[in-house]
Amino acid sequence: MRFLNLAIEDSVPDARTIWLFREQLKEFKLVEKLFADFDRYLAESGFEAKKGQIIDASIAAAPKQRNSREENGQIKDGKIPKDWSQKKRSHKDTDANWVQKNGKNYFGCKNHVEVDVKHKFIRKYKVTPSSVHDSNVFEEILDKNNTSKDVFADSAYRSKESLKELETLGFREHLQRKGCKNKKLNNWEKQGNHTRSKIRSRIEHVFGVQAQRAKTLIIRTIGIIRADIKIGLRNLAYNMQRYSILAV
Repeated sequence: MRFLNLAIEDSVPDARTIWLFREQLKEFKLVEKLFADFDRYLAESGFEAKKGQIIDASIAAAPKQRNSREENGQIKDGKIPKDWSQKKRSHKDTDANWVQKNGKNYFGCKNHVEVDVKHKFIRKYKVTPSSVHDSNVFEEILDKNNTSKDVFADSAYRSKESLKELETLGFREHLQRKGCKNKKLNNWEKQGNHTRSKIRSRIEHVFGVQAQRAKTLIIRTIGIIRADIKIGLRNLAYNMQRYSILAV
């Protein structure tokens, strides 16, 4: 209410009004511009990205689609089932999909984010279907404007390709190591993970605050473009709320 300058006696915009507003943001591709504008404002206010960056992703759930196995197979191949009517197509999200994490299946999209270590602002983000592996958008969301070249991430981002990529771009890697059945981590590697996790875990605070302030996000829109708008606004709202705390 304070943000919109609403008084107690004023009428609150209904769901339709908010939906139309988001549609206009989508039509004119304004969310990324708003996010970038606010990031510049942060830098001008003395909150530039410092002390390195942390990268991670969280899953934004979507209502499960009741499709047949054959329909799911066609959707996975990038096709729309031919027997679907136009009305049915408009109610089916063919962008959201399944992913397994820690032995549990999730359906929806992913919010890939990069935050700076010093202030814990989200500096960059990318929204994808949940099946897109975290490492596939690693380079895309790296912030080259951070005052430090240190990059922290969990073991999902660690590969020969990503390590080479970071070295080529001039970054210093602080990626968690992961052991396996035939090659367990030695004491030195375990100690390294423990040291890095003290900083890497700061990004979990960001996801925790988002869930605490705005509850668990469920994407009830159709298509990755609308999901991008909703998640982008959530990331922007987090930055605004974070700024209101640090700027006091």
